[in-house]
Amino acid sequence: MEYSPPPLFKQGPSALVRLIFFVVLSLVLLVSDARFNTLEIVRGILGAGLYPLQRAALVPRDLFMGAADLAVTSSQLRSENTQLHAQNLKLAQEANLAASLSVENAHLRALLQLSQHASTQSIPVEIQYDTADPFTQKIVIGSGSQQGIHNGAPVVSEDGVVGQVTRVFPLQSEVTLLTDKDQAVPVQVLRTGLRSVIYGTPKGDSLDLRFVPISADVVAGDELVTSGLDGVYPPGLPVAKVIRVDKQADTAFARVICVPVAAVRGARQMLVLRYQTDAPPRPAEPEPASAAKDAKTKKGAKSTDKGAAKGTEKAPEKGTEKSTDKPDGKPATTGKAADAKAPPAETKPKTAEARAPTEAAGKPATARAASQPRPAQGSKP
Repeated sequence: MEYSPPPLFKQGPSALVRLIFFVVLSLVLLVSDARFNTLEIVRGILGAGLYPLQRAALVPRDLFMGAADLAVTSSQLRSENTQLHAQNLKLAQEANLAASLSVENAHLRALLQLSQHASTQSIPVEIQYDTADPFTQKIVIGSGSQQGIHNGAPVVSEDGVVGQVTRVFPLQSEVTLLTDKDQAVPVQVLRTGLRSVIYGTPKGDSLDLRFVPISADVVAGDELVTSGLDGVYPPGLPVAKVIRVDKQADTAFARVICVPVAAVRGARQMLVLRYQTDAPPRPAEPEPASAAKDAKTKKGAKSTDKGAAKGTEKAPEKGTEKSTDKPDGKPATTGKAADAKAPPAETKPKTAEARAPTEAAGKPATARAASQPRPAQGSKP
């Protein structure tokens, strides 16, 4: 008799068949979803439907974490606040240092670009400190004669002229700024080419463009550059900008107020230029004592030459006239004897025949006077 289970316990397909079926179905779903995204919509629907259940399951955890936060003591809060405050100060210092380094980097890049484009030799320098005199605009740089700094060299930044080296030491140098009241720079108006000289002011906050005629074409906003006529500053360096022009009828010159283009007090790194020109040197001025001595010597030489020339002319003329006054047959006498024997001109006037030989005899004397050596050049006869 064949054994079979009752209908109540009938199991359907075997377990092996069902395993194979579900494995094949899983593989098909995996491949189709990975290649064609067929289950993306189904996944979204299931996620939206199960979200309330997920939040409900996380409620116990949220309650536990909230209770732990409420249990934090005030001492822990104070310690964390102190730590955060110290960290904030440290980060602020690093931020300020980063900003300063960024500005210095940009400044050095601009100086490097200026040094590369400048046709003259340049020496990079850095400011050490300001001078103690409050009435002058001077600074001290950390380079001197050992680094090649020369007295009178111009000092510039990436924006324009800053000042001029006025004193040089072995390891340091003193620079007079452009705004000092005793500093002068020859400039010209970039727009019109008008040349003048710009000076500092006693306050040290502006510049004064002097010797500008009232009729000159100068307006607010004009840029001033170095003219290069003094042989110290290279031509074309930016110096200042005109901010105000005052013209009054009772004065011959206009008052022109300017401001420096470069940050005279703000720059820390600068360039010292070594500008050399082919212009001939200025002639040396003679000393007052030697000039007076030379003039006196020349004056004495002139008077000596004049006296010698007069004596040479008078001596032959006098001897010739006295020899012609004597009658024929008598030897001519000269000197005091001739003067004693000659009759007075008032008692025996000379006739025309007697004066003729005298005039004829006077001509050779004049010729002989003309043949005498002339005085030195520059003296009066």
